[in-house]
Amino acid sequence: MDWQTWHDEYDLPDSLLARRLRVVQERIRLALDACPAGPLKLISLCSGQGRDVLDVLVDHPRRDDVRTRLVELDPRNTAIAQSAVTSAGLEQVEVVTADAALTDHYRGMVPADIVLACGIFGNITEADIERTVDFCSQLCTTGATVIWTRHRAAPDRVPLICTWFEERGFDRQWLSDPEAGFGVGVHRFTGRPQSLALGERMFTFIGYDVLKGASVQA
Repeated sequence: MDWQTWHDEYDLPDSLLARRLRVVQERIRLALDACPAGPLKLISLCSGQGRDVLDVLVDHPRRDDVRTRLVELDPRNTAIAQSAVTSAGLEQVEVVTADAALTDHYRGMVPADIVLACGIFGNITEADIERTVDFCSQLCTTGATVIWTRHRAAPDRVPLICTWFEERGFDRQWLSDPEAGFGVGVHRFTGRPQSLALGERMFTFIGYDVLKGASVQA
C-alpha cells in the first residue's frame, strides 16, 4: 500500500474517506471545545498528513493552547504535514517521522488531553487492537478524549473495540451510525493515568490489504 497516494481519496468530497475525515474533524473540534481553559496536549498516532488535526487547529480558538505531536512513519506524509504546519504558523505542532507504535515517541506528551488513533485499528490484528486500547490508559490524562476509527466490513469489530475501551475505564461519548459505512468512536477516560512504559511496542502495522488477503487465504 502506498500511504501517500492513499490520502488522495480525501480530495474526493463524496468518498468514504472524505466523509469519515469530516466526522473525525468535527469530533476533534467538539473535544477541544469541551477542554478546560489552559494549555492542552494532543497526540496523533499514525497521523499521516495530519489533515484531521491541522485543518481543525488552523482556525480553532484554542489553536495556541494546544501542544500537538503528530507521529507518522512515511517521510513523504510528514513532509506534507510539516509544510501545512509551517504555512499555518502552528508553532505548537511538532511533526515526528517515526514508528508511531513505539511508546518512546510520546515521552513528554503524555498523559494527553486528546488522543487520536485514526487509521490504525483496521490495519492491525485484533490482539494488537486490544493491546493498543490497553496502552491508552498510559497515553490519556483523566478526562481525556480518545477518537478512533475502524472500518465496518465483516467481521465488524467496532462493538468489540467499544467493549475493550469500556472495560478499561473509558466511557463511550459517541459512535457513528453503522449505516455511515465507517466507524468513528469517541471515548472519555475516567480512570487514573498509568506511567508510560518506555521501550514498548503497542502494535505492528500490517495494512488492511495484507490482512484482507490473509483472511481470504484462510
